[in-house]
Amino acid sequence: MWSDPARSAIILLGAGASRRMRGTDKLLQPVRGRPLLRHSTIQATLSRAGQVIVVIPDDNPARRAAIAGLDVTVVPCGDWRNGIAASIRAGMQAVAADAEAVVIALADMPDIATAHYNALFAAFDPAQEVAICRAVSAGGQPGNPVLFARSLFTDLAGLQGDNGARALIASMPDHLSLVPTPGQGAVTDLDTPEDWARWKSQT
Repeated sequence: MWSDPARSAIILLGAGASRRMRGTDKLLQPVRGRPLLRHSTIQATLSRAGQVIVVIPDDNPARRAAIAGLDVTVVPCGDWRNGIAASIRAGMQAVAADAEAVVIALADMPDIATAHYNALFAAFDPAQEVAICRAVSAGGQPGNPVLFARSLFTDLAGLQGDNGARALIASMPDHLSLVPTPGQGAVTDLDTPEDWARWKSQT
């Protein structure tokens, strides 16, 4: 078990366009009485991470307002339209110099809880060869969030396109640890109004 997860950062990606929501911003959808973006951010701040970074579009005051007052580093991303890699690059620029690991998380996954982050921290040991710890649902399906060791910071800071770190993860099967996490949160991603209606009816 990693004894010092305070030397880590969580980068919460909240700069997506919500294109499939047909005009509704899913990050402002109510989850347990507050906007999803605020809910997701609070879950991250309650974890053992030493730093929480929230990446949002540079032109979206509503999302900034949703996380007002929280103890986080807000990073406006000017080129968020270029894909998820742009948000990761922006977030990496704000990571503390002494961080030994960074967790990349998606702000639009409402069932990701503090326990998901802490499970990754508990599974990580910077002295071992494992460089990536990926959350796995109770059903065994790999998902998010994903922890990356310091040795991969340069790779993360240089990502391009709209596939995030998928290729990086796929390229390192011998250095990957799949970490069991509670429920189906690691794979519950709501992209459409129909997804949201179904999720609300179940929860």
